[in-house]
Amino acid sequence: MRGVHGILYALFDADERLDRAAMRAQVQICLNAKVAGVAALGLATEVAKLSFTERQTVMDWVAQDVAGRVPLGFTITGASVAEQIAMVRHAEGVGANWLILQPPAVGSYGAEEYLHFFARVMRSTPLPVAIQNAPQYLGRGLSDDDITRLRADHANFTLIKSESDAQGAAKLIAMAGPSLKVFNGRGGLEMIECLDAGCEGFLLAPELIDHAVQVMQLYDAGNRAAALALHQKTLPAITFMMQSIEHLICYGKRIFTARAGLPTFDRSPALRPTPDNLAEVARFAAQFGPFTNQP
Repeated sequence: MRGVHGILYALFDADERLDRAAMRAQVQICLNAKVAGVAALGLATEVAKLSFTERQTVMDWVAQDVAGRVPLGFTITGASVAEQIAMVRHAEGVGANWLILQPPAVGSYGAEEYLHFFARVMRSTPLPVAIQNAPQYLGRGLSDDDITRLRADHANFTLIKSESDAQGAAKLIAMAGPSLKVFNGRGGLEMIECLDAGCEGFLLAPELIDHAVQVMQLYDAGNRAAALALHQKTLPAITFMMQSIEHLICYGKRIFTARAGLPTFDRSPALRPTPDNLAEVARFAAQFGPFTNQP
């Protein structure tokens, strides 16, 4: 599991329907970049805009396209335990290797309620399970003590998907111990510092996935200086994209599609691009160039 995993965008056609060919191309680009794994149905996949059936469709398509070549993960969302377990069953059925649980996006409750919710979903599957702990994006999260309690009771709770800075990641890693791995996101901000802190990997949208994979490969080969230099070249683009999740979906997706030679269509409601920011998209797409077609 160590490495950079691609978390897919939802790519739509002009009628705001999921675009089968574009989604297939996105998976292939991730595989060509030598990702450690592919995942879908996270915040970058605009999962809140997808119906239950569409989420199942994304699972079907991505499983077909990955075809067992790398570990396959799916974020599990849903407003009830029953809905999340139904998504777990579908993920198991298509051959998922691991799952990422999000807290239900309904109401606001105390930690005990979320712990009970997660525990019931975890008990429903033998698959390795991660928790996405991103209160700044999801509006709810778990404390370090909550995570420790959940880990003690569930052997298949093996990973935390964090959205923290390097200092926060280091604190989480120290608390979690060796049995609970930490992946980070945030578009790859502070990637080198997070690796120094002990992060096991990253879940990143694919606009710069080829460069992120190279950064981690260099780091793992012991060439921290070269990894840092390459990462610094990507930082202006990452900073531009990661102003918010909506900003990432609007502009990160457009950097990806520009590099991939694909059209871009938004599904309403959406942040609409401005001319100035589209100019930035074009500049970054030109800087990093087209994705290679070589596997």
